[in-house]
Amino acid sequence: MEITYSLEPRLAAEEFIDVLRRSTLAERRPVENVSRIAGMLQNAGVIVTARTSDSLLIGVSRAITDFSYCTYLSDLAVDDAFQRQGIGRALLRKTHEVAGLNTTLILLSAPKAQTYYPHVGMEKHDQCWIIRES
Repeated sequence: MEITYSLEPRLAAEEFIDVLRRSTLAERRPVENVSRIAGMLQNAGVIVTARTSDSLLIGVSRAITDFSYCTYLSDLAVDDAFQRQGIGRALLRKTHEVAGLNTTLILLSAPKAQTYYPHVGMEKHDQCWIIRES
């Protein structure tokens, strides 16, 4: 099966929500709030998609970056039916290439993905702090 990776800065919120639901990421994203999802997409610096030959969206990487120092990978979602085929790894690589390989790629892992990221060459970092949304 041929998979095409593209930059899609104008990805539709409904299509993004659909792939989030077909992955495990919808559990931790406001998929019931279309306008908030649209804002997440509109304000992202890099959106890389993976599509099948019939244009089905099967993966998305969404990042916020300054293109100089750091890139925060906010979302990495791959349709459950297409996982374990290297799609996530390719989305990570392409996102980092677009944002700049000179940037540090940073992400907060979903609980179920803790074992995935070392497998694709990322190292664990224990010094993360957050203020949760109110």
